[in-house]
Amino acid sequence: MALVGQVAPKFHMGAVDGQGHDMEVSLKDYQSKWLVLFFYPHDFTFVCPTEIIALSEASDAFKTRGAELLGVSTDSSHVHRAWRNADPDQGGLGAIRYPLASDVSHEVSKAYQVYVPEEGAAYRGLFIIDPDGVVQYEVVHNLNVGRSVDEVLRVLDGLQAGGLCPVNWKPGDQLL
Repeated sequence: MALVGQVAPKFHMGAVDGQGHDMEVSLKDYQSKWLVLFFYPHDFTFVCPTEIIALSEASDAFKTRGAELLGVSTDSSHVHRAWRNADPDQGGLGAIRYPLASDVSHEVSKAYQVYVPEEGAAYRGLFIIDPDGVVQYEVVHNLNVGRSVDEVLRVLDGLQAGGLCPVNWKPGDQLL
């Protein structure tokens, strides 16, 4: 069943911030903000670093729109930190500009309906949650297909425009 239009499932997970420090994240942390919550299968896999780094490089574009990014996999915070600390030329991430959360219990992946039991991992699900905590957009890709940052920004712009014809509206503008 689709989550669009429903209150986003609550979560609380351990995470590693973009600099590799431990932290905790919960849906409540993103109250009054747009949240781009995305799931990916595992750290140190083929497609993951390209889209995670691309999202990090576009983080200012998301911030301009009042949106935060949060990546989630079923790997532990220890694995996230090792991946973050590994050289990008060797399949690592380096510093990124948002946290990676650890859904080691698989509860969050299951709540967002992206869990793949045979893999012990999540599909590449992406959810845009509005400042009221309602899922406004969801897309799920198979394990080996990445997502387009430009498309995520386009959808976020459309959601924030609220269906209005944006003649004089620019990304990041507040609507009345």
